[in-house]
Amino acid sequence: MEKSISGFQRYVGAEKNFSVHTMRSYLADIRQFQDFARERGVMEIGGIDREIIRAYITDLYMKKLKKVTISRKPSSLRSFFRYLVREGEAGFNPAKMVHTPKPEKHLPSFLSVDEAFSLLDQPFKGDRAGLRDRAILETLYSTGVRAGELSGLDVGDVDMASSLVKVRGKGKKERIVPLGEPAKQALRLYLDHRFESGWKRGEPLFANASNGRLTTRSVARIVDKYMKSSGAGKRISPHSLRHSFATHLMDAGADLRSIQELLGHESLSTTQKYTSMSVAKLMEVYDKSHPRARKGE
Repeated sequence: MEKSISGFQRYVGAEKNFSVHTMRSYLADIRQFQDFARERGVMEIGGIDREIIRAYITDLYMKKLKKVTISRKPSSLRSFFRYLVREGEAGFNPAKMVHTPKPEKHLPSFLSVDEAFSLLDQPFKGDRAGLRDRAILETLYSTGVRAGELSGLDVGDVDMASSLVKVRGKGKKERIVPLGEPAKQALRLYLDHRFESGWKRGEPLFANASNGRLTTRSVARIVDKYMKSSGAGKRISPHSLRHSFATHLMDAGADLRSIQELLGHESLSTTQKYTSMSVAKLMEVYDKSHPRARKGE
């Protein structure tokens, strides 16, 4: 089984273009199942059937894990065995017919427009860290990108002339998102301060004190720090700013498919398919709908 797991790891990394986070989660799920099977004397792929997978899922329920966590486990195993069938290492996919629990629905946290403005309009220090932090918060709210996508941005991904940012999303899929004027100004001030002799396009857009790429954990700490000082009385994550971005666009009249494209979702519901739209149309929707798309608004 160990050899098969190693092969699957190479497959999802090279061919499926899974993100590092997704790949790590899938492999952890598969190895957790491997330990469960070993404890029951099943050491080979051929000895795995639907019954042992069902027993594994039941065991997870007994441990009172969250449904959202449990629901991912069969999905990981289905992908693993689908790969094994393709490679001829398994005759069928024993996880295919295993019931997947529906995760609980949670309403995402988000800021009101006033709370978003109190976060972004508070005083920031004029040093490199303060200018960077302001640019991070403005970019998160202006673009709706995930924290991981923000961390992965390079200086060259920002086109100031056209007010666009190239984002690498889940599965390494790229999309183009508009950049509002306040975010553009904040980025320009930060980058001019950081690169006094000219911007270096191949460098990480947001860097730590050692000029290394800022981690998602650091981004979360920055959001938490400034939320506390904003006086809004809330604790939010970077993802909450993504929800705020989408909610405020929708409240202002943007259509769901435009928001879907901006967020990089394949679907916003089980019934709605991904709809491709032109960058010009997205810019039009963005300029009309986003609270901070224009200077002074």
